[in-house]
Amino acid sequence: MPTKIEKDAVTGTDTTGHEWDGIKELNTPLPKWWVYVWLACIVWAFGYMLLYPSVPYGVGYFHGLLGYSSRAEVTHEVAEVDARRDIYMKKIAAEPFAAILKNPQLMQVAETAGAITFAENCQPCHGQGGSGRIGYPALAAGAWIWGGTLDAIRQTITHGIRSGDAAARDSQMPPFGKSGMLQPAQIEQVASFVWSKFYGHATPGHATPGHATPGQNVTAGAKLFAANCAVCHGANGEGNPAFGAPRLASHVHLYGDLRAAIVRQVTDPRLGVMPNWNGRLDPATIKAVAIYVHSLGGGE
Repeated sequence: MPTKIEKDAVTGTDTTGHEWDGIKELNTPLPKWWVYVWLACIVWAFGYMLLYPSVPYGVGYFHGLLGYSSRAEVTHEVAEVDARRDIYMKKIAAEPFAAILKNPQLMQVAETAGAITFAENCQPCHGQGGSGRIGYPALAAGAWIWGGTLDAIRQTITHGIRSGDAAARDSQMPPFGKSGMLQPAQIEQVASFVWSKFYGHATPGHATPGHATPGQNVTAGAKLFAANCAVCHGANGEGNPAFGAPRLASHVHLYGDLRAAIVRQVTDPRLGVMPNWNGRLDPATIKAVAIYVHSLGGGE
């Protein structure tokens, strides 16, 4: 049967003939302006599809009549940024630290490049902002093992520590306990002295075999420290960067502040390794990292 078309009594608009539960559908056409905009969008989209990369097929895609590539555009922009950066990095490589520190533009580039490189390569060990972790020096604290000047930092970054590089920094702490140079009771005495004298703790209530009192423990430890440790760490625990001997009289200690850590280190010391970065980073980038690390607040 043909669809019955009739006018709606309220609006006067033709109906479509569809009815549901007494409700009739009005045949209201779309506004012409909307139809024209819709058609224009179709034409524009088709043209855009022809001019720019669009339809994928197999392992490729239609590259468009203009041959445009967003990847190529980004590559070009990155190349321009690298070219501008390269100008400054060449200046950083050529200029001494003193000249770089006086040049605000070079300092900005160096600190930015250093911060990025540090985050990508150094932060996993030394912590965010050089805060350090147990076994990894805190670079922002000023307790430098090998010195905290810009040249000293660059040397350490370049050649590393016990890295196998011919110019790597290297130091050895004798295994006083493992080698038998000191007996366990003597190591306990040294630990008592170091823990109370340099770590700022009260005299520990630990007596060595033989029923020595805590005070006697520290006194005996002081004599042992003077005879065995002071030659490297200094009589006042000030350390010696020339030997890579850590400063004991500080608030930052490589293996923590527990007395047990001192006993372990004197008995059988842990000797860390830092890679040499001269095989992965260019000299300018190494200088930039040195400047950034120095700027963290612990530099000398």
